[in-house]
Amino acid sequence: MANEEDDPIIQEIDVFLARSLLEKLYLFQYPIRPASMTYDDVTHLSAKIKPKQQKVELEMAIDTLNPNYCRSKGEQIALNVDGTCTDETSTYSSKLMDKQTFCSSQAASNVSRYAAAVYKKGELHLTPLHGILQLRPSFTYLDKADAKHREREAANEGGDSSQDEAEDDVKQITVRFSRPETEQARQRRVQSYEFLQKRQAEEHWVHLHYYGLKDSRSEHERQYLFSQGHGLAENTELIKSPSEYLMMLMPPSIEEENDKPMAPSNVLSMAQLRTLPLADQIKILMKNVKVMPFANLLSLLGSGTDPTAVLRCVQQVALLVQGNWVVKSDVLYPKDTSSPHSGVPAEVLCRGRDFVMWKFTQDRWVVRKEVAAVTKLCPEDVKDFLEHMSVARINKGWEFMLPYDEDFVKKHPDIVQRQQMLWMGIQAKLEKVYNLLKEHLTPKKQEAQSAHPLLVSGEQRVNMAKAKVKQNYGQLEKEFQKQKAEMKSNDASAKADVPNIRIKEEPVSVEEPMDTSAHEGLNNGLVNGLHPAQGPMDPVNGHLPGGCIDRVAQELKAFVSSTFKKQFVLTLSELKRLFNLHLASLPPGHTLFSGISDKMLQDMVLDTGCKQILVPFPPQTAASPDELKVYALWEAGDTYDQHRQVLLEIFSKNYRVRRNVIQNQLSQECGEDLNKQEVDRVLKVSFCSLW
Repeated sequence: MANEEDDPIIQEIDVFLARSLLEKLYLFQYPIRPASMTYDDVTHLSAKIKPKQQKVELEMAIDTLNPNYCRSKGEQIALNVDGTCTDETSTYSSKLMDKQTFCSSQAASNVSRYAAAVYKKGELHLTPLHGILQLRPSFTYLDKADAKHREREAANEGGDSSQDEAEDDVKQITVRFSRPETEQARQRRVQSYEFLQKRQAEEHWVHLHYYGLKDSRSEHERQYLFSQGHGLAENTELIKSPSEYLMMLMPPSIEEENDKPMAPSNVLSMAQLRTLPLADQIKILMKNVKVMPFANLLSLLGSGTDPTAVLRCVQQVALLVQGNWVVKSDVLYPKDTSSPHSGVPAEVLCRGRDFVMWKFTQDRWVVRKEVAAVTKLCPEDVKDFLEHMSVARINKGWEFMLPYDEDFVKKHPDIVQRQQMLWMGIQAKLEKVYNLLKEHLTPKKQEAQSAHPLLVSGEQRVNMAKAKVKQNYGQLEKEFQKQKAEMKSNDASAKADVPNIRIKEEPVSVEEPMDTSAHEGLNNGLVNGLHPAQGPMDPVNGHLPGGCIDRVAQELKAFVSSTFKKQFVLTLSELKRLFNLHLASLPPGHTLFSGISDKMLQDMVLDTGCKQILVPFPPQTAASPDELKVYALWEAGDTYDQHRQVLLEIFSKNYRVRRNVIQNQLSQECGEDLNKQEVDRVLKVSFCSLW
């Protein structure tokens, strides 16, 4: 009471609520203006707004005649932005920075507590604000200046473009098909920053007309800041009881409820979980944990839960694997859903995951490549399956997550037997779908003898593999000796039939017939280059008559000459491939089917004017010996002979050479100033078969 007497009421003012500009009135907060721009003489050149985003962009003129304005700096900025030429697209048509753009941002998300007040003749008129926008300078003209600078640099470098740049322009195009989008992925996409930016950019600007402070239209609009009627009916919101007025001044705190962290939709507390039916509790637990021993499941459900009821419910949503319960695939992948990685439907995913679970019933270890090869699913889906129930071990594979539960298997043999029957039915379905081999279906002997899948170390696996190799080697050796004995008996009988034929004894040739095993599909029944029972000659001891040898040499020389005139540089491997293609195109009984060895082919290459190029390949190269032998035609009689010889000399010293080194060497040796395009043409003509 004493404080109230010390602070007496001086004046009472009537307050009125104006509604004419409701949801139309904005408060603009301008930054501190430079001395060259005052509130009175500022000129708004243009204004535009995006109503939904409450975003405003204003363009204001700068007084370039003000003594505080730096004219040289303004000219420099205009030159950087627009360059030397001016047109309709220029930002500063006067070649001077004579305007400034301001962009808005929301100063407060909730403006319901703010109002604009006008005091007139002892009355206070309040108009609620629809938004408070802070205006800040926009520096987009600097981005435009940077773009102009990059364009000028690109134009200057355009004359020096090389073949490398032309090659860079050719890019491989990868076609991808969009997979079905899940609801969760769609929600993430809608809430992403990129999507929000795209939505904001899609809203069109609404251009506004600016009226000055002393304009008649502005005077007319300012009258709407006053309440149009002073009757009580117009201001019923201001007539409140003391309790209502206090409630308006201090509303109940809603923010406290909003500040509580929201749990994800798929997460339940244990208190909430135990309010659900038992079947739903087990389903939720198994769906989240995926693999669980029965004892752990009972402990999560509470002390008073009936184990029999739990067993009855868990069999509806899980399967028994190594004494532990693993959630069923159709629980994780319901009908009409698809994979988030590949878009594969839920039915295919369930089959693939069932195959992984079935493999773990057969063995404690599973190899990821084997699963991918059988199921034909993408690696991401296979990895998800394995991560649900196993752990990756280096150099071993994927091991089942939990140890074998002997206690459950001993206490509930009826459940184990029922689950085994279910797995037999699943196995039958998998056999039909995946056409499983016998090695996939046969369980290991160790599992039949013991309930525990036996763990085999890496050293034991190596020893087992060595023993298997020795066993197979012994069998192969016996078969080889048997075939050798049969061949000797056949040779003896053949000699008895032709006693009068004198066989000239000569040293066994070291030449071996050329290996054509890699091209069996091209030989159309060729065996070592010969058509069986169709040859025109009968070589004795592998040697041909003299006239036949001449014909073979002529045919071989013709092939080698024509091949090297088309492709000037070839490896021995590529030459053998082309020779096999040539043999496949010849009619049966041709002279070249008499058997051509690698040495004969290489000698003929050297006889036709070619040279072997000893390219110094690195010692760790993975190329085969035939790929390391490079032959080149030294003189072809064309305009590129000299260039080709220089290139071969270069590559005889180093197997990898930069293009600029080749260009300099060619220019020095040939006396020509070759550009990069001409060097590339020489490389393409000379090494078309290798590069």
